Amino acid sequence: MADPVAWTMIERGWKVRDAAGDEVGKVGRVGGDPGADIFDGLTITRGVLSKDRYVRAEAVAEIVEGTVKLSLSRAEVESLPEFHHPAAEERVLPESSTWYQRLAWWLTGRNR
Repeated sequence: MADPVAWTMIERGWKVRDAAGDEVGKVGRVGGDPGADIFDGLTITRGVLSKDRYVRAEAVAEIVEGTVKLSLSRAEVESLPEFHHPAAEERVLPESSTWYQRLAWWLTGRNR
């Protein structure tokens, strides 16, 4: 049996297994703050035509190299919410900036 690893080691494409040990998909994205060691959860990718599902960190039972095991049954995995990408952030420019600073920010895409 493989040794457990930290959540920061999880990589895209690792197998995701349900509580019974059956494969239910692959890791898509991992959410968290490595600097503060806070793991939020991950997405499960199951194919090109299916929507990614989001799994909260509380449902992750075990992480070993190459595999993430959940504490959820297959039926519970099927009923997980779809993952929606977060909205893009909007940057508000200070009113005191000059017109050429605003133009430079706009041209470099820093205003988005």
